Amino acid sequence: MDFAKKLVQIENVTTKSGITLVPLPDNSKYSENNQDISKEENAIQKEIDTLMVQSANKAASELFLSTGAKIYSTLNKIATKETSSPNSPNGNNEVKKKQNLSFVDCKLYPTQYLPPSDKILPSSLVVIFESFDSLNFVYATPGEVFHNRNGHFAHDDFINKPYGCIIRSRNNQGVGFVYLLKPTPELWQRSLNHRTQIVHELDASVIVFHLNLRPNMVVCESGTGSGALSHCIMRSIAPYGKLHTFEFNHSRTKAAKEEFKKNGVDHLVQVHWRDVCGKPKSYEKGQSGNCTNSNGIGTLSSLVTSDNEKDDATIGVGGFAIGPAAADAIFLDLPEPWLAIPHAAHTIKPYGSICSYSPCVEQSQQTIQKMKEYGFHSIKTIEVRLREHYVDEVQMNTVPTMKLPREPIIPYVPGAAASSSNSGTCEKTESNEKKSESKVNDATEGDGCEKKDNNNSTETDSTETEPDIKEKGEKKNVKSLESKKRKLICGRPFPIIKGHTAFLTFAHAGNISYPDPLDKK
Repeated sequence: MDFAKKLVQIENVTTKSGITLVPLPDNSKYSENNQDISKEENAIQKEIDTLMVQSANKAASELFLSTGAKIYSTLNKIATKETSSPNSPNGNNEVKKKQNLSFVDCKLYPTQYLPPSDKILPSSLVVIFESFDSLNFVYATPGEVFHNRNGHFAHDDFINKPYGCIIRSRNNQGVGFVYLLKPTPELWQRSLNHRTQIVHELDASVIVFHLNLRPNMVVCESGTGSGALSHCIMRSIAPYGKLHTFEFNHSRTKAAKEEFKKNGVDHLVQVHWRDVCGKPKSYEKGQSGNCTNSNGIGTLSSLVTSDNEKDDATIGVGGFAIGPAAADAIFLDLPEPWLAIPHAAHTIKPYGSICSYSPCVEQSQQTIQKMKEYGFHSIKTIEVRLREHYVDEVQMNTVPTMKLPREPIIPYVPGAAASSSNSGTCEKTESNEKKSESKVNDATEGDGCEKKDNNNSTETDSTETEPDIKEKGEKKNVKSLESKKRKLICGRPFPIIKGHTAFLTFAHAGNISYPDPLDKK
């Protein structure tokens, strides 16, 4: 993936400026080799040159080390950490100033950028768009063929093609087609093989946001699973960050290592086969033999004695094993996350962030109680669900504007209800009789016309019947209605909501350091 590539450095205006510290002039330059210049003139010239060099170095140091410079914030953080530590001596100010002056060099600040990857190369990861709700992936390998319901697609057709292009199948006369997409963490989540339930993109975005992940941070993740969230975390901490992900299942650990290596992100992650909760299955601390190393932590070779035990064996001492106050953020996706909270309090940095991902409220309640015991504050639990909508253009009929005939409203008169009702019925009967008489007259007139038409054939050719006139009028009305139809863009929700119910519990660590729980055992 692109975010895992190494940054390319190119020259810019700063590197071409040549600004750097200039050494002070030596006395050898102002020797008495030139007999035309006296000693006093040499001293004056030396003083002038020294003042010029000092002023130039001062301007350069202010340019690179001022409060508006990029390096200033980094040096300020380092200085505050060293002064806040109790073992830091106060007599090293001059040494620190000399170290800071080493940053006054224009060659140290080239422009860094990620090289673009527009074409598909051999062994590149390609996400295949098959349909609206179906994605797949392949590693482009010469000579191999990808098969799906749309047809057969040769990998040779993928290589040296740009991302986003369309590829036709080699069978079925090229009717089937697929799109070749550039891989991203979101597309990888939708196309990977699920070894476990994954953290979907909406939950992943909320986790990355609330943990406040930034480049070059150190993050611990317990519960690697299928590695979907791992790619999102690595994109946030690239290019020089580090993700320590822990998985207690040996087969999933091995599969995750292979996937990270194929995807080109193995330099940003270190996969540990370890149970951070400390629930031993085949190992307990204090066993005899070569089951532990110098730190009392079980080794892989000591736990795996046969092929059948690989899936059940686990390093059961618990903890993250990366040192105290080493992680900027911790994410827990465990069935019993409250067991890992004591280890997380020892591993997390002061004011660091932690998140627990649990499908049940009872799990979140126990985790929150344990967080409060170990000094975590600003605790909150949220639930997010992704509800997608299908957007399409819809034709809608116009609202009718013709006035419909209405019967006259007869006012109500007290004491005359019967007469009014009778009069109303009489009027209705009279109107119905008139309508029937008119229909009969029309029918007789029509018969007469037909007789005339039979007698006089010339008149039938020149005249048009009433049904023909009505059909023409109806066609005109249909055309007018079609022209009056308006198109609107409407959206309707999908009946199925992707993902599963999960509660995200976020908290922040305090400034108190907690001892390693493994020391108590």
